[in-house]
Amino acid sequence: MSILNVPNAQPRVILYDWHATLVDTLDAMYHAVDDVLPKLVEFGLIERTVRPEDSKTIEDGRLVRYVRDNARLHPKVKADRRISRTDIFELLFGPDEDAKRIAHKVFDDAYRNYFGEVRPFEDGIREMLVEFRGLGVKLGVLSNRKREFMEHEIRAVDGGRWLEQFDTMVCGDDVPKRKPAPDQILKALDNLGAPRDHGCWYVGDSTTDVIAANDAGVTAVFYNGAKWNQGWIDRIFPNTIRHPHKPDAVVNDFKELTRLVRLFLDRSQAPRVPGGFAGTKPAGRRERRAARRKRRGPETGS
Repeated sequence: MSILNVPNAQPRVILYDWHATLVDTLDAMYHAVDDVLPKLVEFGLIERTVRPEDSKTIEDGRLVRYVRDNARLHPKVKADRRISRTDIFELLFGPDEDAKRIAHKVFDDAYRNYFGEVRPFEDGIREMLVEFRGLGVKLGVLSNRKREFMEHEIRAVDGGRWLEQFDTMVCGDDVPKRKPAPDQILKALDNLGAPRDHGCWYVGDSTTDVIAANDAGVTAVFYNGAKWNQGWIDRIFPNTIRHPHKPDAVVNDFKELTRLVRLFLDRSQAPRVPGGFAGTKPAGRRERRAARRKRRGPETGS
């Protein structure tokens, strides 16, 4: 079903993922993952990885097998720069929440050695945020990062000019469970005093973001910043009984997201006209006169 047909999906709140959605911090992230994976044996995690044959896709299974055999990511995975540490840990440990908690803790300790440089993932992000706030939309940013990292990064990007655009920020250590659990979305909505419904859009670049949005009961917008083709998007969101999660919309850049938001808001604000529908352009004076003449019929002389 198209997002245009999702009931009550006019955006009142837009929540954004941070890494690989709004900002590029890939170098620091991959350096930290490089430090974490050799420690899986030390922390008793290597034997807790999922069986490769139980992975969602063949490619996921290959990633798990390679990490188990080599204690590092395959060079091609790193070269592609398309997968986050959260997705890596989800692929490796599946439903084992305790294993993921340990892995995230080890990652945080490693990330502290590398974080600092941060840049917008696309041009024009601040302008988009300013426009949405001007349209009356509440904005928030979510991240599995610790607050100490997010506080620094959000002040570092674009000279700190983004901070004032967000009405709330929720970090990985602010809630009991990180994404793909819905905890961060629900806390953000609670902070904003906003309802848990499709009037909240959550925009993120990963399967974990979509799962979190689906489980929170909000509109899931998949940001395809990695430029996956449609075939791969269909594979990572197969819409099966085992893997039922899927986005309500896919946008390839923030221009597409902006057009989608404008479309919803324009449609909601357009007045109804007699015999018309929401979204119909109001008739001008000349059109109204022509309509009256048509209803009266042709004029005759005396």
